[in-house]
Amino acid sequence: MTSLDEARALLGDFPVVDGHNDLPWALREQVHYDLAARDIATGQHAHLHTDIPRLREGGVGAQYWSVYVRSDLPGAVTATLEQIDCVRQLIDRHPADLRAALTAADMEAARAEGRIASLMGAEGGHSIDNSLATLRGLYALGVRYMTLTHNDNVAWADSATDAPNVGGLSAFGREVVREMNRLGMLVDLSHVAATTMRDALDATDAPVIFSHSSARAVCDHPRNVPDDVLERLPANGGMAMVTFVPKFVLRAAGEWTLAADENMRAHGFHHLDTTAEAMKVHRAFEEANPRPIATVATVADHLDHMREVAGVDHIGIGGDYDGTAFTPDGLSDVSGYPNLIAELLDRGWSKADLAKLTWQNAVRVLGAAEDVAKDLRATRAPSNATIESLDGPPAGSDD
Repeated sequence: MTSLDEARALLGDFPVVDGHNDLPWALREQVHYDLAARDIATGQHAHLHTDIPRLREGGVGAQYWSVYVRSDLPGAVTATLEQIDCVRQLIDRHPADLRAALTAADMEAARAEGRIASLMGAEGGHSIDNSLATLRGLYALGVRYMTLTHNDNVAWADSATDAPNVGGLSAFGREVVREMNRLGMLVDLSHVAATTMRDALDATDAPVIFSHSSARAVCDHPRNVPDDVLERLPANGGMAMVTFVPKFVLRAAGEWTLAADENMRAHGFHHLDTTAEAMKVHRAFEEANPRPIATVATVADHLDHMREVAGVDHIGIGGDYDGTAFTPDGLSDVSGYPNLIAELLDRGWSKADLAKLTWQNAVRVLGAAEDVAKDLRATRAPSNATIESLDGPPAGSDD
């Protein structure tokens, strides 16, 4: 039996829980949620990284669908609700393959049924518009993690890719974390500044996650997790889910991407635009400027390091498919997970450790957040604090 055969067999028992997939945003951008025009029951290789046949081929057993909206988009709360509606429509259209999941028990039930547990994560605190009531509303609609920022700061938390503003989390930011703990919503620290990561770990009562981040010691990119933060995950109980985005795993790819992003802006496109017109610009740039190629081994190097620093109980996988223009060789779409598991088998990872990586850690972390929330709800009422009451009036205000 080859390593790839062993990997597929292992995933049959312990499928991948993937922490982050941007299919809903791709469907919004490409066809404005016309799900018949991008029917994921059939192969969508020409348009998407994700469809049901390739999820099955890749051994995916649970997916956190990102209900991301751009941080510069007017009406972010409304757009987030539209993203949630998209996920619900997908589940309703494909009941034989997808099952809505709100809890760790739901994830296990989906696995037992042979369906893909479908969870949701909101990507960026701008999606709550500084409102704890809105946060509670997202939880009630099924959102089970929130990334505290996206690429831009929010008023109460600093992003990894913006100029420092509040120095990590503000007082209101810490209250957001506490309210997420009370609800049972996972605090996601991908995208946030290292100062925000540390503040959140100080403030939280529950395990945190990094839904799609890699190791900064292996690739020095601000979107990745420093070792001192990885070292805190065992005490916290949380996990870091390695991402496949080439610019986050391979330094040369990061440098190339900066130039490619500038080229996109020069042509009038947002650098995250993955529409057909934008991709033509990307491909023309790539033809003139060959792209450094990340591989399965590149990603495995990050996992080796993360396992060494955080421990095998605190790592997972968050590919970021349909949220990136480029992917590593061997991980071109959601069918590629067996290639990564085969690489790790060849590096001497045990099947017990791989079961933790793919399935068990993610289920445990969500279940632990549920347990914390049960205890907190017995003693803590919903918070009605406002950003003004905790952080004061905004800069420049006459108040």
